[in-house]
Amino acid sequence: MKYDHAEKACQLFAEGRNCAQAVFAAFSDVTGLDEELALRLSSSFGGGMGRMREVCGTCSAMFMVAGILYGYTSKNDINEKAEHYRRIQHLAEEFKKRHETINCLKLLKGLNVTKDPMPEQRTERYYKVRPCIKFVRSAAEILDEYIQNQKSSR
Repeated sequence: MKYDHAEKACQLFAEGRNCAQAVFAAFSDVTGLDEELALRLSSSFGGGMGRMREVCGTCSAMFMVAGILYGYTSKNDINEKAEHYRRIQHLAEEFKKRHETINCLKLLKGLNVTKDPMPEQRTERYYKVRPCIKFVRSAAEILDEYIQNQKSSR
């Protein structure tokens, strides 16, 4: 049975995890990280990095998973670095195709957004006005597609 990372990510988000945590922890079975460590590691990236509304946390999570699976360690191999950066740019472009941007503030258009570090309470109203769950789903789907394509091209 195929594991559905998008469903797992949406479930984690609906349970109160931030956007980055939801996507990153959903891929714990792939990264080999235990879920608690995955949640802690990705906790800084929610709300566009500490609620600063910069790069969408779902994208940061995609990039972190890609780094664990395909990242480089060489300090001198510029071709290896370039290949990884090409991969990250590809994932970002796939997200942009669906949502026009990877910037949290732009994704939250129309919402009264603040950079206040205090997170909003996760209420029924919060989930009704926040579009974030669709970004969580998209990022997980894009990452799953990418991983599957890597497996089939080997």
